[in-house]
Amino acid sequence: MTMSLEGYNQLILAGTWVTLKVSFLSLVLSFLIGLAGAMAKLSANPILAWGAGLYTTLIRGIPALVLMLLLYFSVQMGLNRVTEHFGMQQLDIEPVSAAIMVLGFIYGAYFTETFRGAYLAVPRGQMEAALSIGMPWFRAFRRIQFPQMMRFALPGVTNNWLVVVKTAGLVSLLGVNDMVKAARQAGNATMRQFFFYGVVAAIFLGITSLSQVLLQYLERRFSVGVREARL
Repeated sequence: MTMSLEGYNQLILAGTWVTLKVSFLSLVLSFLIGLAGAMAKLSANPILAWGAGLYTTLIRGIPALVLMLLLYFSVQMGLNRVTEHFGMQQLDIEPVSAAIMVLGFIYGAYFTETFRGAYLAVPRGQMEAALSIGMPWFRAFRRIQFPQMMRFALPGVTNNWLVVVKTAGLVSLLGVNDMVKAARQAGNATMRQFFFYGVVAAIFLGITSLSQVLLQYLERRFSVGVREARL
């Protein structure tokens, strides 16, 4: 028996594209949520700090699969109740959009802690010096604080991204036609489940390996001009 994809090339390719799209857009959303969450946890406002702390504690303490199902079905039920209350037609969440929102919300908690630690690693005196000479806070953050934060945050960002990609393999449970679902369909039709899941595993390995190379390059870029300590 030849080890071809038996006509399922396009199905696997389309599923791979969906997985990449969900992963990347979830990363962008979780990155933005993480920045906002880190600023909230570091805020002098006790309500913001408490809310961000509760968010990270709850999300990081519950398995991702349980959260995905809980958030997806709770949001869908909430929409159904709202539309029913106002006599509107029932709205169904599009699976890809739902997966992006759910993964972004979940991993935003992990990015919150990554960015909080990175922010605290930058000496406070640099921002204080910039503000003391009249530089607006946002400009000082963008030009002084953020580049140095990213140098400290990139190892955590790399790890979070790899976890997001692997967790994206679970979105088929939300009805997304990703490559895991494509492999299941192809495997059930040909009775070659091991082969098609092996193909998907190889694709995931390729994505994560390439990602590590690119993110290591970014780490070197953000570390330009930083002298390494010698023992």
